[in-house]
Amino acid sequence: MAVHPVKRAFRYRFYPSDVQAAELLRTFGCVRKVYNLALAARTEAWARQERVNYNATSAMLTAWKKTEELAFLNEVSSVPLQQTLRHLQSAFNHFFAKRAKYPRFKSRKTSRKSAEYTTSGFRFRGGALTLAKMADSLDVVWSRPLPEGAKPSTVTVSQDPAGRWFVSILCEDPLVKPLPATDAAVGIDVGLDHLLTLSTGEKVANPRHERRDRARLARAQRELSRKARGSANRAKARRRVATVHARITDRRRDLLHQLTTRLVRENQTLVIEDLTVRNMVKNRPLARAISDAGWREFRCLLEYKAAWYGREVIAVDRFFPSSRPCSGCGSVRERLPLSVRTWMCGICGVAHDRDVNAAKNVLAAGLAASVCGAGVRPQRSSPGGQSAMKQKAPRRES
Repeated sequence: MAVHPVKRAFRYRFYPSDVQAAELLRTFGCVRKVYNLALAARTEAWARQERVNYNATSAMLTAWKKTEELAFLNEVSSVPLQQTLRHLQSAFNHFFAKRAKYPRFKSRKTSRKSAEYTTSGFRFRGGALTLAKMADSLDVVWSRPLPEGAKPSTVTVSQDPAGRWFVSILCEDPLVKPLPATDAAVGIDVGLDHLLTLSTGEKVANPRHERRDRARLARAQRELSRKARGSANRAKARRRVATVHARITDRRRDLLHQLTTRLVRENQTLVIEDLTVRNMVKNRPLARAISDAGWREFRCLLEYKAAWYGREVIAVDRFFPSSRPCSGCGSVRERLPLSVRTWMCGICGVAHDRDVNAAKNVLAAGLAASVCGAGVRPQRSSPGGQSAMKQKAPRRES
């Protein structure tokens, strides 16, 4: 079976000159303007029960450029403007497929500043990247090499709230290919006291990145609250707050990348819980700690890396009581408050660490669901009975 090369984005920081920065900021503004105009046109057509597709908005863009009011759109490269129309079309496709909500207008203050260039909008030669409408190449910090002979298909330039500039280069990476198969499987239980607990008994400490910088963040936010709205000093204070947030995010993402890469390389099957993090963060006392742990990002990284390297990720049902069943004999404990971190099974006498036992049960449930199709919800019709991971799939009654 032929393995197609994986397209991978390589992200680098760069330092634009004043002229380049002005050109990019102007491009960001035009991209946002075109997106909002096209969205407004499609919304009006939607109210009239008419469909407007990408080709229609592309024709609209040509007409807009010929007007005196929007003549400034001709000053920037046309490639990012066409790409933002394609992004809008993708947003509507997701909306019609009921995978997302109706597209929203882009805000000058809160929306992400970015512009995407296709092959006709940039030149990449000899390790130098030059964008359309620019005379000089970008001063990119090549922190890691691109794949040998890389031919970028798209280049995305962005600026984060902290004022840092990044360029993301999408190209095929021939080094990403399935790893040799192994029999190893691991169950993963996420938590707050420990970021991860594995079925092997290993526990990964939760570094609590946000807590480490909480005093610095609070000080920066207090300074921001004192500045007059709309002033230059408020803009500077807002950037200092964003810098602290960026520092926290970078540390969290770096750790999650290291953990997910190691887990995928060492195990063929990885079993996790199907948690609804967006509902869990509604718990106000725990929302800050849950957000800082990055459970959702951990799962996303794990899934796409598993797809890259030929591994399997199984998610068990979120209602599966992973902590209460004994991983040794399968008996289910009726109550197990969160304050109880260790307990002993009254049937087989095995002493359990709460988190390690949960990881073992998650692994068993995931493997059972994968091999024989068993469910992972507890059987509610017989209190105190065996959990579904210890039984065959129930028959459906007609």
